[in-house]
Amino acid sequence: MPTEQVGDYEVEYAGVRLIGGDEWVAQVAIFGHSTNPMHRNPVFPVQRVLPDQTFADEKAAEEGARQAAHDLLEKQTARH
Repeated sequence: MPTEQVGDYEVEYAGVRLIGGDEWVAQVAIFGHSTNPMHRNPVFPVQRVLPDQTFADEKAAEEGARQAAHDLLEKQTARH
């Protein structure tokens, strides 16, 4: 699962193959700052994003997940 640091957040994103099919979906988890390096603080638990969209391959699903995570973080920071 690729991981990326975006500001104070650690983002994990993945393409996950649907059971019994050839389509892929986007999955994201976002973790916030933690004072304990052995513990990550989940602010957006791992879940499927872009629920109405499927992808032809894992890389495309990963890129969709990555973009969705960035969009979520932009909306969050715009509120504060």
